[in-house]
Amino acid sequence: MAAVDAKRDDESESVPFWRRKSLAQMSDAEWESLCDGCARCCLVKLEDEDTSEVAYTDVACTLLDAGTCRCRDYESRQAKVPDCVRLTPEVVEGLTWLPHTCAYRLIAEGRDLPAWHPLLTGDPDSVHAAGISVRGRVSASEDEVGLVEIVARVVEWPWEE
Repeated sequence: MAAVDAKRDDESESVPFWRRKSLAQMSDAEWESLCDGCARCCLVKLEDEDTSEVAYTDVACTLLDAGTCRCRDYESRQAKVPDCVRLTPEVVEGLTWLPHTCAYRLIAEGRDLPAWHPLLTGDPDSVHAAGISVRGRVSASEDEVGLVEIVARVVEWPWEE
């Protein structure tokens, strides 16, 4: 019987964690590795109060390094940017503005990762090579433009897959 249990454990270990665990079951390291580094969630978004429709802009959070698509101060981001949303399994399920390609959204919806995801390719630059990231698409940081100008910077590409 112990041999059968060991074989089952080996088989389940060969299945990637994102296919066998829910978001809530993941370790911190597994959770963090789901982020593909696209930085679409770091773009300034505008929500229509009447329709709740969300529009992305090409303006990024002040902490985003648009070249690397990573936060300049990830550990302290919420202290420095109070409206930064910390993704958790509970929060992810209620966020309609996460990109359709976001691994957190995909897993929450019971779907698999896209072929270009770094966890599948082993290459952290695969998200950029696939044209999914914001690299080369950010026009300004949120601290460089006013609200009127941000409204004029609505873009469609973050919703593309």
